[in-house]
Amino acid sequence: MKGASIKHVKAGSLAAQIGLQPGDHILAINDEAVLDIIDYQYLTAEENLKLTIKRPNGRREEELMVSKAYDEDLGIEFATAVFDGLRRCHNRCCFCFVDQLPADMRPSLYEKDDDYRLSFLHGNFVTLTNLRDGDLERIIKWRLSPLYVSVHTTDPQLRTCLMRNSRADQIWRYLRELTEGGISLHVQIVLCPGINNGPHLERTLNDLGKLGPNLASVGIVPVGLTRFRENLLPLRPFTEQEAQECIAQVERWQAYYDQQQGRRLVFLSDEFYLLAGQDFPAYRSYEDFPQTENGVGLARLFLDEFYRLSSLVPSGLEQFRSVMVVTGRLGYPVLKRIMPFWEKVTNLTVKLEAVDNRFFGEGITVTGLLTGQDLQAALGSLLAKAYPPEAREFSRIIIPDVMLRAGTAQFLDDMTVDQLEKHLGVAIKVAPTNARGLIEAVLDKKLKLTKRKVQRSLNLRKA
Repeated sequence: MKGASIKHVKAGSLAAQIGLQPGDHILAINDEAVLDIIDYQYLTAEENLKLTIKRPNGRREEELMVSKAYDEDLGIEFATAVFDGLRRCHNRCCFCFVDQLPADMRPSLYEKDDDYRLSFLHGNFVTLTNLRDGDLERIIKWRLSPLYVSVHTTDPQLRTCLMRNSRADQIWRYLRELTEGGISLHVQIVLCPGINNGPHLERTLNDLGKLGPNLASVGIVPVGLTRFRENLLPLRPFTEQEAQECIAQVERWQAYYDQQQGRRLVFLSDEFYLLAGQDFPAYRSYEDFPQTENGVGLARLFLDEFYRLSSLVPSGLEQFRSVMVVTGRLGYPVLKRIMPFWEKVTNLTVKLEAVDNRFFGEGITVTGLLTGQDLQAALGSLLAKAYPPEAREFSRIIIPDVMLRAGTAQFLDDMTVDQLEKHLGVAIKVAPTNARGLIEAVLDKKLKLTKRKVQRSLNLRKA
């Protein structure tokens, strides 16, 4: 059925008063079709509404009249944010992670969205290769800003080759029209050694800087390669030397844009610094941390927060406690830097373990892509060594919530935390993926932040 499917109606709301129920579909508002939640929000910003609806078992459409305050909410929650179907990805990028997934995983993992509306609503990166007539005008007219755009290169021929889509060569026109129309853009570049790095990256960073202040940031991430690449274009990871060269190249551009525009503009993901064996930039170098979801600056945020909160940790515990902190290969060097701190806390043993990704292949090192199977295989034999029997009742395994599907207790392979606990025979604590979350999980207590401590945190972020 077309239209906006109602998932929930708030009790006592205007929607409830006029008889709307879960399962009903809103087809139009004031005779305007409702294609997504953006339409709904704009069209309901009126005092008098005519809702055209259809019931689940109804044969005919109904019209309901509503009078309300201009900014009064109807009290409706919808099943999805887009009502006319998700815009699918029409590209066949040589580095696409979805194409590198094994068979028989959860169906939703194979869905490749490329919908500018989800970019605006949720920060999803889109390529803009599937824009329809009127989309640019709508984005600019309704100020759907910021948007998150996967550019990869501004060379039209190279972008077409990378993405294997003949429409990929239009990216510069789209970027220019959007920024000139007042739309702020966060840009992503997935960097593939020997393909779009080096001189190609030089051109891309030079071009992007011409877009002006509405280009909010440029995040550069290295290509991720799983072991499932049969019949795909041969690609390879960055070497240590190549990562070092990329850092030097980006630092030159940061200095240039800092001088020309008063901002660094371009940022590398943490993985480049770990691959290169170099320390992360200073806190202020990341400015307002515009692309943490892309792994840009997460390590610096974590380390600075940890050292800031470490003064709240007691010098010792009343009762012995032993925990194992689990991370991926990429996160291990970051967490290893704080291990000397835990060694100073008496009556506490903290064991740090890095788990290899056997599921996707050892080339995948980010913590968020570890599966339950990976943890089960790696930790089973370690537990007996890490925890003596007399301490077993106090033992805990701490994992970050980034390993789990958002809002669930499921890993990527659908194993649950409860199932992993039963396999390992040790309680598992899921902690927020930040320093405070880790400290509270290790101590099994909430930190008490004073106003002074909070203010110091705010000042640090502004510095």
